[in-house]
Amino acid sequence: MWLCFSLILSPTSGYEYLPPHVSFDPAENFHNSSEYHLSPQLVQTKVSVYKYDYNPENELDFSAGHRKNPAHILLKPLLSDNLDLPLIKLPTSKNRPMEIVFEGNALEFDFPSEEEKQAALKDGRYKPNNILPIDVDVYSPSDGSRTQVFMTIPRFDRGPPYSLARVRNEPGQSGIKLEAYPDYSWHSSYGANCKGLASVYRVMIDPCNRMWILDSGEIGRNHTCSPQIVVFDIPSHREVHRYELPRKVYVKDYSRLVTIVLDVADPPPHGRCEKTFAYLADATSFALVVYDHQKRDSWRIENRFTYPNPHFSKHTVAGESFELLDGVFGMSVTPHGLNMQRMLYFHSLSNDLLAAVPLDVLNNGSYFRIGDISARLKDFHAVGQRGVQCTVSAMTPHGYLLCGFLNPIGIVGWDIRKPYTAENRITLAENHKTLQFIGGLKIAPNAEGKLEVWMLSNRAQKFFSGTNNLKEINYRVQKCGLNELLLGLPC
Repeated sequence: MWLCFSLILSPTSGYEYLPPHVSFDPAENFHNSSEYHLSPQLVQTKVSVYKYDYNPENELDFSAGHRKNPAHILLKPLLSDNLDLPLIKLPTSKNRPMEIVFEGNALEFDFPSEEEKQAALKDGRYKPNNILPIDVDVYSPSDGSRTQVFMTIPRFDRGPPYSLARVRNEPGQSGIKLEAYPDYSWHSSYGANCKGLASVYRVMIDPCNRMWILDSGEIGRNHTCSPQIVVFDIPSHREVHRYELPRKVYVKDYSRLVTIVLDVADPPPHGRCEKTFAYLADATSFALVVYDHQKRDSWRIENRFTYPNPHFSKHTVAGESFELLDGVFGMSVTPHGLNMQRMLYFHSLSNDLLAAVPLDVLNNGSYFRIGDISARLKDFHAVGQRGVQCTVSAMTPHGYLLCGFLNPIGIVGWDIRKPYTAENRITLAENHKTLQFIGGLKIAPNAEGKLEVWMLSNRAQKFFSGTNNLKEINYRVQKCGLNELLLGLPC
């Protein structure tokens, strides 16, 4: 089978360029480089034509800091021509190195003073051995100022002095040095002041430069505060919105809201992100919660698709196991512009089932009443089963669902246009050492607008089994360009 490609190549000296609109047999080595060989197995049989536009003057950005390499290309179908056109099958990249941004044996927390640090150590507000970072997100200002990396450290119990942090650029003695976000006073009451933050599991940054913070309201298993959504304008570090969840959508001292995903219907440059829905995962009382930002209303959905499966309560990572019976955990939304029904894809951590429900059903609160586990049940679909657990997920603009698998230990991608079968799930990155339990997975633009995949791995199996060793590297924040990850190119 022959394909027609058009290439956007970085004009690196010393390399010859393929002529524009060249046709070639994919069984031939791409650009005379066996490293980037495109075998027929890497191409879907239904794909007939792909097009590249060769224009050295409108090249991709491969400025300083990027490897100069003849495979610096952007390989993508012309989605604007045919949004239903299947994409090229993703290549497998085992043991591929991600770019390690930060790593460390432990986390080092900044305090307002040495006296406050010693007081927190003495009264148990700071326990260095009882800390597990979960999520990561990044904000890259368009003005070229430094990228801000945010990390969450939930309060499973007393231990973290603060639950939302910004990573400092200078390394600490143990590797990763943090400062409280937005500042220490928001966390220091340890849930006594509900105008602050009690325990943040995950965050999500929207296209309007706002960070949506999901605060579970817990210290340990007790709700010292109601769960809440707090929204910050990142450039000004100012709170711009707060919504306290009503008791009808959570179970006091039992619900644990762990994941937030957004769908913005009015993004910039023409919108102000007012038409935003937030989807929340209640992992311990097994439900989805939907928040309509425009109407300031929320509702709870619970049915057989939101529950865990006890056969998948044992989680094994790198030979170590722990028991955890968690419900809804990973969620992703169909991107705009794919000419297909938009869905929320979701899964429980302790289950191998991927489920989906149309957004136009999910976003209508009148369909769902508390306690009605059959409400609109016909609209919930079992997409498929993996036979293994995966953690958090993220959706690419092209419609690839990424998820952090426990086996293989890595990131697996799936084209949402295809059946959810083993042959259509492709391992994009596999590393049994550096990708142990991916708790945070985000796709975010850098300062130049290029999309990057960011992930936080935390070796959660050691935390939950009590085998943490602070002399080993336990936490890593890593990234890879989205195109590079999808195509198996160097990060």
